[in-house]
Amino acid sequence: MRRIGIIGCGNIAALISEMEIEGTVVAVFDRHEERAGHIAGKYGAKAYTVFGAFIGETFDLVIEIASVEAVRSYAEAVLAHGCDLLILSAGALADPALKTRLIATAEAGGRRLFIPSGALFGLDNAKIARHGGVETITMRSTKPPASFGLQTQTRQCLFKGGVRGCIERYPRNANAAVALSIAAQREVEIELWADPAVDTNTHELTLRGAFGSMSMRIDNRPSPGHPSTSCLAALSVAATLNDLDATLRVGT
Repeated sequence: MRRIGIIGCGNIAALISEMEIEGTVVAVFDRHEERAGHIAGKYGAKAYTVFGAFIGETFDLVIEIASVEAVRSYAEAVLAHGCDLLILSAGALADPALKTRLIATAEAGGRRLFIPSGALFGLDNAKIARHGGVETITMRSTKPPASFGLQTQTRQCLFKGGVRGCIERYPRNANAAVALSIAAQREVEIELWADPAVDTNTHELTLRGAFGSMSMRIDNRPSPGHPSTSCLAALSVAATLNDLDATLRVGT
């Protein structure tokens, strides 16, 4: 049975704790003692508030469901410890130097990095862009103002440009776009909109190229207690975990 560690004991960790996953969560880490204790209690796991103590446990896989900053701070140490790593805060990998270091560390230790689909459907099919046929990829994300910590009565475009610039300004709202960019291995143009008239996190994707064109709209319900995160993100983590060792795998 795979031994699992969790970095980040917030809303997504609570959602995942209600789902069936393959493996045993043996330890969790969060700098907030109360949150760490709460999630640890759901799994019957050990709770840690100091990363150095947490990483001293024996893991097969560590799940990061905390933040872009957590990936920057802890991902390399997790891989060096001999663990596979699942990263939900894919926005951290918009930094090419960090991405290169993490891949090199994983390869050196025979470890693997996993990025779930998060708030998107069809992320795997974006990989066709690696083999030609896709010329442009655009993504428009529209969320309630509270997702950005705003209070406004009018629809506003907060950002338009490449994902690297977006992740620096809105690190909790560009993970899906960065994951899409990594899957396609090309820059994704993104727009971020705050709209007081909506109650979902909406992503509109368009791919165009020699293959033709594809458009998709995803209306995600925000996670309870965390309006910038979609429930679909937690579901995608569970789905990824339960497919790691599958004999039959579906998708590109």
